[in-house]
Amino acid sequence: MFVDTHTHFYDEWLLPDAEAAVQRALAAGVGKMIQADVDSRERDAMWRVGAAHPGVLFAMLGLYPGSVDASWKDELDKVFVLADAEKGSLSLSVPKFVAVGEIGLDYHEGKEFEKEQKEVLRLQLELAAKKDLPVNIHLRDAWEDFFAVLADCAHLHLRGNLHCFTASYEIYERANRYADFSVGIGGVVTFKNASLAKTLERIPLEKILLETDAPYLAPVPFRGKRNESAYLPLIAAKVAEVKGLPLNRIEEITTHNAETLFGI
Repeated sequence: MFVDTHTHFYDEWLLPDAEAAVQRALAAGVGKMIQADVDSRERDAMWRVGAAHPGVLFAMLGLYPGSVDASWKDELDKVFVLADAEKGSLSLSVPKFVAVGEIGLDYHEGKEFEKEQKEVLRLQLELAAKKDLPVNIHLRDAWEDFFAVLADCAHLHLRGNLHCFTASYEIYERANRYADFSVGIGGVVTFKNASLAKTLERIPLEKILLETDAPYLAPVPFRGKRNESAYLPLIAAKVAEVKGLPLNRIEEITTHNAETLFGI
């Protein structure tokens, strides 16, 4: 069994086909999938899809950096209320959350809310520590600011994963000075001339997780098309090639890593 540690069945690109996509993933040997949270606008859809597949689909809770805008305080308040909610206490049953995510920093579209993003990240890192949950980190064009926030939060003894990791081994090492991070390896590792494969050679097996980020970043030969959790074995096959190990060994190791980190 494989575990997809980051997917979005509720995304508008995938939601109309979500049930069939779950079944295709199961048929491909992907037995557990974790849905990353974004914000309140899509959260109910995420829960509805997840509720139909207990023990298969799991949920994160968090405010995505790209969703941090002028209403960030209201959005973050909802995260904190849900983190403390008893299951079934709201109109839609609150699932058990297996991570705080996806959270982080993203300056790709600009830095208008740079200060707010950093504050939202810091508060959610504190929430994860309080709840003894791992974090799922989204980073784009913001590594130095991320390290500054991490340094301030080193006392929290955080654990988690760096989602859609494509950075250098030195970045991986630096992040692990402040917390215990694994890396989420997705479709990018299959892209021609991707530097990630060289970095992956140096990352310990016990720190590797598999993910799709579906419906985005589909692996070769589906690059540019809609991604699905069913394509996770293609990513695993590339990891096996890079590591010089049989596919079933990568399956075994990454599944153990995911189940241990996320408590699933």
